[in-house]
Amino acid sequence: MIIILLGAPGAGKGTQADLIGERLGLVTIASGNLLRENIGNGTPLGLRADAYMQRGELVPDGLVIDMVTARLKAPDVARGVILDGFPRTLGQAQALDANLAAQHKQVDRALYIKVTDEALLDRLSGRWICRNCQWSYHEKFNPPRVAGVCDNCGGELYQRDDDRREVAENRLRVYFDLTFPVIDYYREHDSLVEVDGDQEIEDVTRALIAAIEPQPARLAPPLKIETYA
Repeated sequence: MIIILLGAPGAGKGTQADLIGERLGLVTIASGNLLRENIGNGTPLGLRADAYMQRGELVPDGLVIDMVTARLKAPDVARGVILDGFPRTLGQAQALDANLAAQHKQVDRALYIKVTDEALLDRLSGRWICRNCQWSYHEKFNPPRVAGVCDNCGGELYQRDDDRREVAENRLRVYFDLTFPVIDYYREHDSLVEVDGDQEIEDVTRALIAAIEPQPARLAPPLKIETYA
């Protein structure tokens, strides 16, 4: 079983991938981690990828897809795998399908954790860090007792550029420009399932698992046979 987990930054893909992977016994593969593993282990694919990175160039999609398809041949993924946040573009999705077809495999489910834009912006922006002790706060979910002052040491709180709302808006804009065609692609192939990501974490997990696990067939009620004396 090959599962793809889609969702914008802040949708909780990483958390949910770990939760459903552990509960269903599925291996989780994140393309970023896979890239680092190949480079760290000095695999032929990793060496090729590292050459691009050393030159300051992006690793080509084809090379990343080769890493993913090679990983899918490993014995530990026999039960199933969750691809966390990959593919990100339509070209990656099409190339992945072509590589899987050569192995007589296919994507079984593409699960899209759908979260409202406002909730995503709330999750991605609003973090503040203490300059002294690096304690982290969030202006909505975990605010300090006094604005701008660390509860832990009394130090000044500051906001990193990546945590500003306008930066979060741009991250989401880039993501959706790239990924909406992927979502439509899997919808057209009847493999997409949308899950409400604005729910509590446990509710999202249950909904994802329900979308993955085959549902037991409903048995027809027994026939009622009337007898006559």
